[in-house]
Formats: sequence, structure tokens, C-alpha cells
Amino acid sequence: MDFAYSPKAEELREKLTAFMQDRILPAEAIAAGQLAGKPDFWGAPPVMADLEAAAKRQGLWNLFLPATGGAGLTNLDYAPLAELTGWSPHLAPEALNCNAPDTGNMELLARYGTDEQKKQWLAPLLEGEIRSCFSMTEPDVASSDAANVRLEIAEDGDDWVLTGRKWWTTAALREDCRVAMVMGVTDPEAPAGSRHSIVLVPMDTPGMHVERSTTVLGFDDRHEGGHGEILYDRVRVPKANLLGPRGKGFAVAQARLGPGRIHHCMRLIGMAERAIALMTERARTRVAFGKPLADEGVVQATVADARIKVDAARLMVLRAAWRMDVEGAKAARHEIAAAKVLVPQTAKWIIDEAMQIFGGAGMSQDTPLAMLYSQARFLQIADGPDQVHRRSLARAEFAATPALREVRG
Repeated sequence: MDFAYSPKAEELREKLTAFMQDRILPAEAIAAGQLAGKPDFWGAPPVMADLEAAAKRQGLWNLFLPATGGAGLTNLDYAPLAELTGWSPHLAPEALNCNAPDTGNMELLARYGTDEQKKQWLAPLLEGEIRSCFSMTEPDVASSDAANVRLEIAEDGDDWVLTGRKWWTTAALREDCRVAMVMGVTDPEAPAGSRHSIVLVPMDTPGMHVERSTTVLGFDDRHEGGHGEILYDRVRVPKANLLGPRGKGFAVAQARLGPGRIHHCMRLIGMAERAIALMTERARTRVAFGKPLADEGVVQATVADARIKVDAARLMVLRAAWRMDVEGAKAARHEIAAAKVLVPQTAKWIIDEAMQIFGGAGMSQDTPLAMLYSQARFLQIADGPDQVHRRSLARAEFAATPALREVRG
């Protein structure tokens, strides 16, 4: 295994580090001020336009995409760049046009979209002119088992007619969100695994009602465009809006989820690194019981454990990224699953310890720690909860033939 970054990735990492320090982190306070007192506004703060323009000028745009329109990076080369964006998850990914759910949606359009679909949706997404959402999870079923997804996509002449309800559709409340990828049942009598399809639904289609946004541990995530609960009330779209083969919705979605999961893990490493930076600075400058917190053995042990844990988690992410590059996402699915379990837990633990060192300030809006914690906790559930990934890992272990067998006397 070779985890060395290419010269191109090293050059971009140096450039992105400066961009984060000079542009992104100072913009956080500006963005918060621009969104303050605007509870009905959903989407990026105005400062985002300046950040996006600067990122384009510096060649820090569409770094996630290896194909046409992207930076041509491998998953391994993208890992340290995505990690840096995790330091400011509300601003940095979108400033670089590397934010979920658009990244996964662009990958699906690039892979499965027709020429017309690419022209209508992929081209403006690559330019950052519009945003998109992915509508899969449903409130009335356990959506961790994707076979439970039951929104109806019925044929009616030259159209599909969608009837059902979705939620946790991130970005659905943004004005610039123009299209939803919707998974539902097109072939209820087909064998399991061949019943679901994905169709493209423009957000202004009659019958599509975004009813509310759910919060994440009290955070409304307005900068992302919220997490919409959507009623599809006999929504009619042309059959040409089918994305990928009919009845292959699971396979199409999986092509999106594999890279998406590892991208989340990459950014989570950055969130954990920011928490470590915050906790060490706090420990150096905060005095309790006559000496700086940094001189307390218990604090030193916490900082040491945080470094050990985040470095171990990073290696797991890099191993998954390396195998994706060498053998493909399907072959790396167990490495991705293991990272998806470990990394959110690791980031959550580190952020929680940082909050403990900050005391009351760590629970408030005066640091990003509470927001980072909510993001890490959310990502333990998003793209499949821990239990699902553990299940697949355990099944692989039971099916494996050990290199050595237990000697029984």
C-alpha cells in the first residue's frame, strides 16, 4: 500500500491550506452575521459567492470529481483536501463546489445521465449555478433497509406519476435547489432488488410540496438548505426523466453512496483536527487551580488520546481510498463500511472532549464545537447507520476462510 500523495495533490493541499486560513475561516463570522435574524432564509450566505469566485480563480473547484469537469484526482489524492474542508463544514465544501448532496448527484449524472440530462442539470451543477437534492429516506419505514422504500412511481402514458412522502432531503429548501433525484417503486412485482428506480424531478413541478425542514439536534442547517420533508402528490414528470436503467435504483444509488460515505469520513477527520486545535489552544491559555489546563495530567492524556485516535482513523480512511483507486468502490465496500463506523465515533469523541475542556463555552455558540458535534452525530446515521455497516462487516467475517485454523486437541 502506498499512501503517498501525488505532487499535484501536495500542490493543491498547500494552496487549499492558505485558502482556508486566509478566506474561509475569517468568513465564518461574516456568514453568521449575514444569516442572523433571517429565519425564513434557506441557503448559502451572500459571502459564499465571493468564496466560490476566489476558489475558481485558484483552481480549487470540483476537486472531488476525477472525470471531465473535475480536477482529475484519485480518491487518495482527494482525501487530504476534503479533510481540510472539514475544518469549516458549513462553508468550505460549497465554496469549492465539493458539498453533499451535489457531489454525489453530479457523479450519478456524469455516469448515468443522458446527454439531455447532463446538459440540463449536470452542466449548471458543475458551474455551481444551481443546487440539487436526493430524496430517498421515508418517515414511515425503516429506510436503512432500502427495500422498504415505497414511494410509488407509476406509469401513465409518456409520464411517471410519483406519490408518497420523503424526508431528510438535504438542500430541498434552497431557492437555488432546482432538481431532486427521487427513488421509488416502478416495478412492484419484480424480484427484490429490481423494483426501484430513480427519476429526476424539477423542484417547481406541480404536486411537489416541501412541507418543513427537520432540525439536527436543534440546528436548522439553513446554510445547507435544511432537510426537507416532501409530499409528492401525484407529481408528473416525463419518462425521459428516468436516471439510469429502470429497476436498477439500488445499483445507481450505491454508486453514489460509496464515494459519498468516504468523503464524509474525510471531512470528519478535518472536524476532529479542528477540535484538537481548539482544545490545545484552550488548555494553554485557561488557568484552573493555579496552573494552565495544559499542565494537568488528565488534560494531557485526553490530548494524546485524541491524536492517537484521529491518526488511526485517518489511516483507515486512506486505506479505503487507496483500495477504491486500485480495485474500485465495490471491492472496497468493507473498508468503506469500517471507516463509516469508526470515523464519526472518533470525531464525536474528540469533539466531546474538546467541549469538556472548554466547559460552558464549549456548549455555546461562541465556539464551533456544538455544531461540529451535531454534524458528527448526524453522520453516524446518514448514508447508513452503524448497525447496518457492522452487519455487512460481520457477514464478511463469517464467510471468510481464515489463513490459519484453530487446532483442536
